[in-house]
Amino acid sequence: MSHLTLIEQSPDPEESKRDGQRHSIADRLRSMGQVRAGAFLLLGATLAALAWANFAHGSYDGFWDTHLTLSVGDLQLDFTLHALVNDALMAIFFFSVGLEVRREFTIGELTTWSRAVVPVVAALAGLTLPALLFVLVSAGSGYEQAWGIVISTDTAFLVGALALIGPKAPGRLRVFLLALAVVDDIGALSIIAIVYTDNFNPAPLLIAAVGLTAVYFTRYLQSARGLVYGSLAVVVWLAFLASGVHPTLAGVAIALLVPVYRPERREVEHALELARTFRQSPSSEYARAAANSLRESISINERLQSSTAPYIAYVVLPLFALANAGVQLNAEILASAARSQVTWGIIVGLVVGKMVGVFGSTALMRLLRVGEFGPGLTLDRLAGGGALSGIGFTISLFIVALAIDDEAVQNEARVGVLIASIIAFLLGAVIFRISDRLHPSEEIGRTLLRPVDPTRDHIFGPVDAPFTLVEYGDFQCGFCLKATGSVEEVHRELGGRLRYVWRHAPLTRFHPNALAAAEAAEAAGRQGKFFEFERSLFSDQEHQLPSHIIRRAQELGLDIERFERDLRSPAVAARVRDDMLDAEAMDITAVPTFFVNGKRHTGPYDAQSLIRALEQSAQEPQPGSSA
Repeated sequence: MSHLTLIEQSPDPEESKRDGQRHSIADRLRSMGQVRAGAFLLLGATLAALAWANFAHGSYDGFWDTHLTLSVGDLQLDFTLHALVNDALMAIFFFSVGLEVRREFTIGELTTWSRAVVPVVAALAGLTLPALLFVLVSAGSGYEQAWGIVISTDTAFLVGALALIGPKAPGRLRVFLLALAVVDDIGALSIIAIVYTDNFNPAPLLIAAVGLTAVYFTRYLQSARGLVYGSLAVVVWLAFLASGVHPTLAGVAIALLVPVYRPERREVEHALELARTFRQSPSSEYARAAANSLRESISINERLQSSTAPYIAYVVLPLFALANAGVQLNAEILASAARSQVTWGIIVGLVVGKMVGVFGSTALMRLLRVGEFGPGLTLDRLAGGGALSGIGFTISLFIVALAIDDEAVQNEARVGVLIASIIAFLLGAVIFRISDRLHPSEEIGRTLLRPVDPTRDHIFGPVDAPFTLVEYGDFQCGFCLKATGSVEEVHRELGGRLRYVWRHAPLTRFHPNALAAAEAAEAAGRQGKFFEFERSLFSDQEHQLPSHIIRRAQELGLDIERFERDLRSPAVAARVRDDMLDAEAMDITAVPTFFVNGKRHTGPYDAQSLIRALEQSAQEPQPGSSA
C-alpha cells in the first residue's frame, strides 16, 4: 500500500499545500526509517561477519561449528550453530515468505491475471536469464549446477535500497517490485526443493502431510490456536528434516495453509462496540472480549506477518548474515575469485541477468500493451528496479551452502554475491538519479497522468463533453463536501458541455473511515449507483461505520449480498489503491485537487473560478481528457 499522506485543502490552496507537504514528508521519512532500519542492521551484520572472519578467522569458524545436541529418549538432534541458523531460524524467514505469497495471490496484487502478468513475467525472466548466463560463464568449471545462486532477489535489501535511493513517489514501483519478489521467492523455493534436495526419504513426508492437514483444520478451533499451530509446526519441520527435503521449506508449506481474508466490516464494528463497552464499564472480562474481537477481525495470516516481521528483520536475517557472510578477503582469495568462473558467473548472472531479464521483459510487455502498468511505472524506473533486483544476498548465500561443497569455491561464490550486490545497488542509484533529472519535481503532477477512461472512471455528464473536470477527494473531507456545491453549480452552468470525474484520495491518517467509504462507493458503482452513494456519504460525513454503509446501500436499493461480497473483493480494494498511487505519482498532497481539461488547477475552486479555468483551457492540449 502506498504511504501517501494527504490533508484537507482549504480555500487557501497555498497554505494547505505547505501543510500537506510537511505532513507527507514527515510520514514518508518515518516509513522509510522503519524500512531502512532492518536493511541497515542486515548490512551491519554483514560487515561484522566480514571483519570477524578476516581478523579472527579461527574463532569465526570455531564459533559457528559449535555443536548443540538435543536428546529426548532415543531421539537425538545434533546441530552446529551454523546449521541451527540456516535450517531452523531461516524456516521462520521462509514462513514469512509463504505468508506473503498466500496473501498476494488471495487478496493482493496477484489476484487477477491482468494485474499479475507484468510482475509474473518479469520475475520468470529474472529467474531464467541469470541462470542461463551463469551456466554459460561457468561452463567447464564443474559447478554449473550452482545456477540457483543467481535466481533470487533479496527482498529486505531491495525494499531498503528503494527507500534509500529510490525515485520520488516510488509507490507503484514498490508495489511492482514486491509482487515480483513474491513470484521470485516461489521460484527460488521450488528450485531449492527440487534441485538441492539430497538423500530423499519419502516416508517422513507422510507424517508431514498429516501435520499439514491438521494445520489446515486448526482454523476452526475456537481457542488455543497459537499453541496448536506452534506444536504442529515443530512436527512438520522435523518430518521435513528427516525426509531430506530442506527443513526451511516446512515454513513455506505451513504458511500456505494459514487463512487470509479481508476484515469483515461487521466484525470490525462489533469489536468497536465491545471497546466502547469496556470504556464505559472497565473490567477484565470486557477487556478480554474486546481484545479477542479486535484480534479475530484480522486474518491469522496478517497477524502472523505483523508479529513475526520484527523478529525476522532484527534477529533472523542479521544472524543469517553473521553466520554466512564471513568471507576472508585476503589477496590470495581475491585473486582466486578474480580468476574464478563461478565468481564471474554470479556477477554476470545477478547484475546483467536480473537487469536485462526484468527490464527487458517489462519493456517488451509495455511496447506490446500487455498487462497493467499504471502511471509512474515508467521505463526508466523499471530499469532502476531491474538493477536493484540484482541484489541477491540472503537466498544467494543460502544456496551457496547447498550447491557447493568445496570451501574454497564457496568463498569465491560468496565474494561474487557480495560484489554483485554492491554493483546492483550502485547501478540502481545511478539510474534513479538520472530518472529524477529526467522528471524534475516542478514538472510532476502538472498534467493528469491517467487519461479519463469511460470503461474505468466514474463520469457524471456526457462522456464526449468538451470540458473535463477531474477531482481527487475524500468522502470525509469537509472541504471536499464544500467543493461538491461548486461542482454542482459548474454543472448547472455548463450543462451537457461538462463531464465530471471523481477519483479517490482518502486521508487515512486523519479520517479512519475514509478508505472504507471509498471502497463502499466502488462497490455501489458496480451496481451503477456510484454518484448516488457519493451523495449519501457526503450528506452525513459523521456516520460512515460499516452499519451506516450497509444502511445506505439498503436505502439505495442495492443488492446487499452482492454489495457485501464486492466490499470484500480484491478488485474493489485494488481500484481505490490505484487512485491513491496515481495521486502519489502526481505529488498530490492536499484534497480536493482538481484537474481542468487535464491540467492541474492551482487557484480557488469556487464555481466561477473553475468555469473560467475550463473555458481558458478549452483550446489547449488536453492530455488527460480523452479516452
